[in-house]
Amino acid sequence: MNPIDQLGTVVRRRGPLDRTLAALARGRLTVGFVGGSITSAQKGARWPAPLVGWLADAFPNARIVVENIAIGATGSDLAALRVQSGIIARGCDLVFVEYAANDYGEPTARRTRTREGLLRQLLGDGTRDVVITYTYVPEMQADMFAGVVPSTIAEFEALAERYRLNSVWMALHALREVERGLMTWEEWLPDAIHPENRGSLSYAQSVTAFLAEALAPAAGSAATPPATALPQPSVPGAWEKIRLLPLSMPETTGPWTEQRWETCHGIDRVLLCTAPGAGLRFSFSGRGLVLAFDFGRSAGEIRYRVDGGEWRVSQRDCPAWANDLGWLRPLLVDEDLAPGSHRFELETLPGATAACRGTRTALGLIGVIE
Repeated sequence: MNPIDQLGTVVRRRGPLDRTLAALARGRLTVGFVGGSITSAQKGARWPAPLVGWLADAFPNARIVVENIAIGATGSDLAALRVQSGIIARGCDLVFVEYAANDYGEPTARRTRTREGLLRQLLGDGTRDVVITYTYVPEMQADMFAGVVPSTIAEFEALAERYRLNSVWMALHALREVERGLMTWEEWLPDAIHPENRGSLSYAQSVTAFLAEALAPAAGSAATPPATALPQPSVPGAWEKIRLLPLSMPETTGPWTEQRWETCHGIDRVLLCTAPGAGLRFSFSGRGLVLAFDFGRSAGEIRYRVDGGEWRVSQRDCPAWANDLGWLRPLLVDEDLAPGSHRFELETLPGATAACRGTRTALGLIGVIE
């Protein structure tokens, strides 16, 4: 038996898309996308584009509204900070989640906390359908060619089962097209990771095949079902309750400015400092803290501490593809603090490596985990 056949079906149906059907019946469907560069709208040639085109063609009497907050080189941790403002507050009825690829290198315990927190935020008020999609990175190849589901996907599938969410393994559909001679590997993944036009169409077609069946007139009701209680989280510490602190809150020492920010997709304003030795501090109430920066080769590092403890120095890698600016990158300060009030302090440092040698600190998001 071909090992690829042992990987099972591309689509796993676990429930109806009643909220999507109800939105289409009302004449307005808002579709959300969260994920990495494979899903980002910035290139204009990723799989959401043909998927949205299919929806507009299949449902000409409905206005299709798109909210795509996917950002390259980011994972479900950053999405957990941004999903309230970017997806939930904008009234999305149908949301696609894509993080099997970008979460690949994270430890299981960490990515389960962030993924489950993200899903619980999306499902909490019961007003939207959520579909999980799986893309590809080269590290998955050995498992897939041996007929083994990569752990990053298997763990997502466990959450999909727990919350009865539909899932689509887009990369498996594409790989089977390659095996059948319908598409070359280079057409699928020109740079080994990112599908362009042909590969993105393959990804989208696997999802539209699912939607065509799930949204057929006999598939469900046009009435929005009542919200149901979520099961208990599968792990303690899921990032379900997160709030963003205003950038006006921190006290600063040194030449900090608050500015509108155009260089980094995903943040509107930053606290900016280009001088080493500047300070920033604030109090917060919660059990964890995450900061998100505009990072790149011109960025500096920081040292930080909580509640007057030992200073810790950030040591962020800066890969060859990174530009001077433009990469929204989270830094987890802590997620296991005792619940309650805490004091955070930060001091700016010059970059410590040849690849990352700047002095720029551009803080865009302050996320408190409750």
